[in-house]
Amino acid sequence: MSNAILLALAPVFFVMLLGFGAGRLRIVDNHHVDGLNSLVMGFALPASLFAATASAPRSEMLEQAPLFAVFSVVMLIVYFAWYFGMRATTGASRAEASVQALTIAFPNLAGVGLPIMSSVLGPAGTVPVAVALAAGSILVSPLTLIIVEMSTKKETTVGTPAVQMLRALGRTLTKPVVIAPALGIVLSLSRLELGPVADACLLLIGHAAPGVALFLTGLVLSAQPFQLDWKAVAATAMADVIRPLLAVAVVAVVPVSADVGKVAILLAAVPSGFFGILFAVNYRLDPGTAGSMVTASTVFSIVTMAIAITVLFPH
Repeated sequence: MSNAILLALAPVFFVMLLGFGAGRLRIVDNHHVDGLNSLVMGFALPASLFAATASAPRSEMLEQAPLFAVFSVVMLIVYFAWYFGMRATTGASRAEASVQALTIAFPNLAGVGLPIMSSVLGPAGTVPVAVALAAGSILVSPLTLIIVEMSTKKETTVGTPAVQMLRALGRTLTKPVVIAPALGIVLSLSRLELGPVADACLLLIGHAAPGVALFLTGLVLSAQPFQLDWKAVAATAMADVIRPLLAVAVVAVVPVSADVGKVAILLAAVPSGFFGILFAVNYRLDPGTAGSMVTASTVFSIVTMAIAITVLFPH
């Protein structure tokens, strides 16, 4: 079992450390990551998720519906708990609270979740990651974008607030990382097949997604100042401990199969994602707080992920 955990976790954190070291040593510019981010989020990851979902049998895709529901409930509870908690206790602005909530609620599924699930479940692990990523991309990411754009007044003043919200939502839902798994799910449910040539073409670029995403995660973290304050500690506890325990509670209430429940809990144990950092940089908010949260959560997840894999997949 120790060898299995080592095989699952060691490659993940090794590649992240490569990105972190490359950024700190100035081998790669860690302040301008738009190119790598576009490669991962615009091409490699969408291709991987589309190929995985489109090639999944219809029966297997229907089995993922409970996972979508469970993961959505968990993320929304964590998101609103942190958002309203920060607004009430610290007086944080709506934009800052929403970016922090996104960081904690939406795990790093692209960088950590995909390679972990592939290591634990094999090729079949890509489909639940795609479904979970679609849930986050459809729910908490657009919600954050709407709150940030409305509070920072980045939107133009043309149109009513409802129209401005629809514009923000439309921009988010048309991103490749959202469209790709959604189209793949539609194809799977329609029993339409890609064919071996199309599948091979997509997988060639898609295979780059886990490694480059991990490297990008380390690179992004290397550019953020780390401060271990009470927010970072509380955020780590919320993401690495409370989020998976909340998934356990939801699974106990919602009638799902044992396999779906285990996958949902393991995905909920994945450390905080870096979307909050990218949002903060893009909207000129403080990326340091989100960066410290992601760094602390990622380091501590070495312990929590090992425990989760041991308990959920003992063989």
